[in-house]
This record gives sequence, structure tokens and C-alpha cells, in this order.
Amino acid sequence: MSITLYGIPNCDTVKKARTWLDQHDRPYEFHDFKKAGISEALIKGWLKQVDWETLVNRKGTTWRGLPDERKEAVVDGASAIALMIESPSVIKRPVLVSGKTVHVGFSDAAYSELDLA
Repeated sequence: MSITLYGIPNCDTVKKARTWLDQHDRPYEFHDFKKAGISEALIKGWLKQVDWETLVNRKGTTWRGLPDERKEAVVDGASAIALMIESPSVIKRPVLVSGKTVHVGFSDAAYSELDLA
């Protein structure tokens, strides 16, 4: 089963996830969505497994830097997708995809429980 880790390389949480995967001998492909971009189809696929409110990082600096009217316009999946395509840094990181599993964020305990064989 292939693993893809989505994020940006200078994010501390992404670094922790990559270190965990390396230390546990879990080969993965890294997708830097700031450089390689992110597609609407990919985000819609993630949203079949996780809620848009989980995927939009409302605690990050990108969100905090948005004008209030832009924040207020994010009210459903469609408006969240538009924002994530427009500004991929607003996506909570990392997003790990393994088979049909989509996991957002990182914790040692959560990754240990995932089936990443």
C-alpha cells in the first residue's frame, strides 16, 4: 500500500510526521502542495473521509491573515475547497493518505494506530 504525505517541507508538524514515517520504515511519497499545487479533485477525495472544518486550519497564520470577509465566506465544503485551492497553506498539515485512509494532522499515537503496512 502506498503512502502519500501532503504538506509543505518547512512546517514543523510535517517534519515530525516525516521523521516518524522514516523511523518506522514506512516508505512514502511527499507532495509539497505549495510547489506542486493541489487539485479540486484531490481535496474532494479527502472530504469523503474528513470534514471540511477539520481540513481548514483556522488556527494557522494563513487563516489569521485573511480578511474577515474572506473568513466569513467559508461556510461549507464548496467555499472551503475554493479557499484551499486559492491558498493551500490554509490546509491543516500534514494530510496522510494510505489506501482509503485519510488522516489530518500528526501525533505519534495516532500514526501508531493507523494501518500503514
